[in-house]
Amino acid sequence: MKKETSCVHAGTYRDAAVGGVNTPIFASSAFEYIDRAEMLYPRHFNTPNQRAVVHKLCALEGMQDGLLFSSGMAAMTAAILSQVKAGSHLVVLDSVYGGTHALASQTLAGLGVQCSFVPTDAAAVESAITAQTSAIVVESPTNPLLDVIDLRRVAQIARQRSITTIADNTFASPINQTPGGLGIDIVVHSGTKYLGGHSDLSCGVVLASSQLVVQIQAVACTLGGNVNALTCHLLERSLKTLALRVERQTRNAQHVAEYLAGQPTIRRVNYPGLANFPGHQIAREQMTGFGAMMSFELSPEVDATQFLLRLQLIRPAVSLGGVETLICAPAQTSHARLTAAERQRIGITDSLLRLSVGVEHVDDLIADLAQAFGK
Repeated sequence: MKKETSCVHAGTYRDAAVGGVNTPIFASSAFEYIDRAEMLYPRHFNTPNQRAVVHKLCALEGMQDGLLFSSGMAAMTAAILSQVKAGSHLVVLDSVYGGTHALASQTLAGLGVQCSFVPTDAAAVESAITAQTSAIVVESPTNPLLDVIDLRRVAQIARQRSITTIADNTFASPINQTPGGLGIDIVVHSGTKYLGGHSDLSCGVVLASSQLVVQIQAVACTLGGNVNALTCHLLERSLKTLALRVERQTRNAQHVAEYLAGQPTIRRVNYPGLANFPGHQIAREQMTGFGAMMSFELSPEVDATQFLLRLQLIRPAVSLGGVETLICAPAQTSHARLTAAERQRIGITDSLLRLSVGVEHVDDLIADLAQAFGK
């Protein structure tokens, strides 16, 4: 099936009892186990509502199996921990999401896992590999600088050395990019963002081969981090409109990025859909759409906080991927856990703003930005 069709139909639990067209909500944390092929338990990530969502996402990402978590960081943590031990070495993009960066630089370092942080470039990834490297963690486009890395090349480099690759695909969503098809081993999403899409759910997902999922599940069952049946139900419902939402958001974002690129009070706009953006060509080759996320840096004479307060339609808020357009300052939100030196090294300044474009009429969004700049 095409992705638009899979969004609606894939994974749906067929209710033979009453013939409902939607997956029933199995609101139970206790399941009978005698004479059953499998012992069901929410913390084992195998209840019917969990599996229904995973099957839909597997169809969208082209992966064999997966696990549904209570947050994107729970998903990323389980994925990484399944591939490392004390003495292992990780290669991580320096510009990944702040939570992932903090996990690697702070938490994993305390557990005896060595991490090398590298620029968003496949050659830099290859140069950082050592004999102890067990996994490579990438993100494309990255949060919040929208850096793009050649995922196919990273996968080839890792496969030649039997190293597991993990890619955060949150910004692109399965509609605009499928890293598994490019050779990436494990795909992670913060489902709180585009998969949920309405700024009312917290969830995450890991998708991989059946063999890798067994490894990740062993760690996940110990850590916990599963989601309840109602969250699964709401996520499954949201996924039915994923293609529609992302297509509209991506189209809006292109127009907004082109508008922002022409503003004299903006030093630069980070968006893969702009022809002069450094990662534009790679994005064209591995993405079917450039996504709805962007960031831009204001000129020194513009106070970032005052600009945010002047917006009337666009909401300054934490998170992204919802139907409404949101904006935030990453230095104060997504990357606040990093030190000032780390943020400076990566390029996250106090004047950098991240914009998540929603499904509103694009003319209204541009008008709101224009009036805020005008003031």
